Amino acid sequence: MKSLGIKIFKASALILIILFSILMLKTISQYTSLEKNIGFLAFKQQVVDNPYWMIFFYIHIFSITLCLLAGLPQFSNRFLTENKSLHKIIGKIYVYNILIINVPACFVLGLFSNGGIIGITGFLIQDILWAYFTIAAILFIKKGNVNRHRMYMILSYTVTTTAITFRIVKNLFYNETRHDYQLFYGLNVWAALFINLFIAYLILRKESLLPGKVNVRKED
Repeated sequence: MKSLGIKIFKASALILIILFSILMLKTISQYTSLEKNIGFLAFKQQVVDNPYWMIFFYIHIFSITLCLLAGLPQFSNRFLTENKSLHKIIGKIYVYNILIINVPACFVLGLFSNGGIIGITGFLIQDILWAYFTIAAILFIKKGNVNRHRMYMILSYTVTTTAITFRIVKNLFYNETRHDYQLFYGLNVWAALFINLFIAYLILRKESLLPGKVNVRKED
């Protein structure tokens, strides 16, 4: 029953991530016009004339979907074991995208985040955790510790998908007539992170990947 529950959960998560990745692509497509008063930019008029901020913004939005899609193979143990060469290629794309492109970009964007100090600190902590989990995953696979590598890659992908959770929470609960936008935005940054980390904890516990339960095994 436990393995069936995990499979159902992973399948549901996979469908949701694919669905929201498609929706994000649709949302991102509006920014190809490079106009400064559309979508999210309409709420960032105080920084849209800053060329550095705009560069990092475009770098982030046009690359984050690739991170989401590159992380999808983690939901299939069979894929990971039967397609090791492809898994390594996809893994490198995911890692380089995060560490070289998105972590630096999100750090700059986080400094100008909506939500005041609550939103700014939330985004910066997410960015630090994103880098830490991803680097830890790299270091463990270099040591041949596949289980710890998988654990940290799941945690890394947990941070990657906070963008999806953030939008789900906002669409479900935000009411512009009842909520202060800045406060809701800042609290939602933290809510998305805690929700995802809790889900990751449940997955890691079910798969016995938590510290103290990890059975170290080497790569073939």
